[in-house]
Amino acid sequence: MASRKRQAPGHEPRVGWAEFTPKLATVIREGYGLRRLKADAVAGLTVAVIALPLAMALGIASGASPDKGLLTAIVAGFFISLLGGSRTQIGGPTGAFVVVVFNVIAAHGYDGLVLATLMAGVILIVAGYAGAGRVIRFIPHPVITGFTAGIAVIIASSQVKDFLGLRIEHLPADFLPRWAEYLQAIGSVDPVTLILASGALALIIMLRRWLPRLPAFLIAIAAGAALVWLLGLHVDTIGTRFPDLHSGLPAPALPSFSLGAMRELAPAAFTIAFLAGIESLLSAVVADGMTGFRHRSNQELVAQGVGNLASALFGGLPATGAIARTAANIKAGGRSPVAGICHAAFLLLFVIFATDLMAMVPMAVLAAVLFLVAWGMSEARRFLVLLRMPLGERTVLLLTFALTILVDLTVAIGVGVTLSSLLFMARMSEGAAVTSSERFDETDDASQRDKLPAGVEVFAINGPFFFGVAQTLLEAFKRVGASPTTIILRLERVPFLDASGAIAVHELLVEAQRGGIRIILCGVRRDLLRTLKPLFEEHGARPLYASDYEAALKLAVRA
Repeated sequence: MASRKRQAPGHEPRVGWAEFTPKLATVIREGYGLRRLKADAVAGLTVAVIALPLAMALGIASGASPDKGLLTAIVAGFFISLLGGSRTQIGGPTGAFVVVVFNVIAAHGYDGLVLATLMAGVILIVAGYAGAGRVIRFIPHPVITGFTAGIAVIIASSQVKDFLGLRIEHLPADFLPRWAEYLQAIGSVDPVTLILASGALALIIMLRRWLPRLPAFLIAIAAGAALVWLLGLHVDTIGTRFPDLHSGLPAPALPSFSLGAMRELAPAAFTIAFLAGIESLLSAVVADGMTGFRHRSNQELVAQGVGNLASALFGGLPATGAIARTAANIKAGGRSPVAGICHAAFLLLFVIFATDLMAMVPMAVLAAVLFLVAWGMSEARRFLVLLRMPLGERTVLLLTFALTILVDLTVAIGVGVTLSSLLFMARMSEGAAVTSSERFDETDDASQRDKLPAGVEVFAINGPFFFGVAQTLLEAFKRVGASPTTIILRLERVPFLDASGAIAVHELLVEAQRGGIRIILCGVRRDLLRTLKPLFEEHGARPLYASDYEAALKLAVRA
């Protein structure tokens, strides 16, 4: 058997179609034998034990049913591992989708959710082949942490009824009305349900603290089901809440769709695709840090798209890479996509042979599980760290957090990214500067004003020259006292020039030429020149060019 070749970051092909090779193909080329299969199978079984209660709980929290959560973990999890760009990614339903899925089901029914998931799968596939795997990683951390923490609060809020056993017929979907309903129904708390839920919560916390290797969620669920069965407790269970659970997998089928339905569901589909892309790539980055391998971001998006498309065909929920389950897979010894495939196979065996056992699980225990899932999602420590950041980051964090809870996830992300972009541009404009020879540093011999030839003025642009600072160049030109005969515009330290910056340079040329002033562009890079030349050619601007400052001074004297 060929030995495993551990790839250092940066040594994997990152261009062309090599970037779209599934990691499973890479693993097979390296040589895959019985020893690696055994390690991956053990890891797959370990993750399946963890994923089993989570998939059921997330299916219920999403407004669907526990079998839909398991179905998603099986179908989407299989394809995400089979085709993924990460060696160790585990796919399935996650808490990030709960709010979106719940709202889509409430507004469009379950068939609407299936169609939105199908559309999201197509969007992800297109995004992967379009190379969006790298672009999507530029979402700022305050935005990610803000909406993740907001989703965590909403998930925990949705489980209060089942945790306390409150008698509420119709629970409002919005956050504030829901809590108003909780307060009105607080007198209907069921003591037995509360004790059962609190005991499950305490058991999970203690197992995680003292026996972290044991599957705490599964043990708590099994213990809760055993108590309900042995003591004949009258509490809500999966069987009483969802009496029509089916074992096995349904036959795949296309959902009914129309152009009108697709238009209505387009915002939800893009939100699902965005969340799937963000969380899967974050999970892949975490996995890279734990293993030392390097994922293929664009292929990972393609796999997420195929996984969501397949989940929709089987009537499942949206899926993405699950950070906690991926980390558990790595810790259990999984080092190839075979572990994720095994995880899906073990879950399938449970759905086929143990659906009757699932019906005995108490809803109160699942509520306790989701409380802890929400706590893990909240990233409370990172949230507190970001609160100590400068005012701009704090504002983005808190605004995204509040909008996620009180308004809408899509609005929260849009506002958070927009505000972060505006703050970034404001800081970039502060870092960029346009200086004239009057303000040159006297320690710079090559730039001292008294060494300039007579009638020569120098403007130097330092930093990215974009619309936030473009007007500064024209203002600096207007501040010049006596009209020079030549202006040297130094561009050596300009790494980026947008359309607004290019137009500002062009307007400087036009104003200068009207006054009979020559312009020498000094040290302009080729990529920037490609941005400037179309403007020059269209309007007949004719600057002179110099490779560096010394050459510009000599050209100014000769001109």
